[in-house]
Amino acid sequence: MTEAHASQKNTKGRILLIEDDYANRKLIADYLEHCHYTVLGLKDGLQLFQNLEIFRPELILLDIKLPEIDGYTLIQQIGQHQDWRHLPIVVVSGYAFQADQRRALALGARRYLVKPVKIDELQQVVEEELRRTREQGTA
Repeated sequence: MTEAHASQKNTKGRILLIEDDYANRKLIADYLEHCHYTVLGLKDGLQLFQNLEIFRPELILLDIKLPEIDGYTLIQQIGQHQDWRHLPIVVVSGYAFQADQRRALALGARRYLVKPVKIDELQQVVEEELRRTREQGTA
């Protein structure tokens, strides 16, 4: 099931948020929408590519511990897909070990933030990654 949180008019960017915890998903989505982003929240990655095609996000915020398919697998699948491998992925996870961070970054994530994340830090990372992607001409 998907949750569309805002219209796509007058938006600073489209963000796909994959987070299984409802409260975390709602908090992050609401804050980013307040900051004028359009957010699509998913509780899992089962319909990832269908949602990528429909929503066409400019950035993915991704939890690692998800039901059915974990975030590592999703990063790997996105990286192998011609149309989506350029998409910046920012991991937002409770997994705080360096090994977890190295694994996600080695698979293709651009950033790794450990929960609980400061919401203003998250917004800054989102802005930086969207700006970086646009400057590279891949958005």
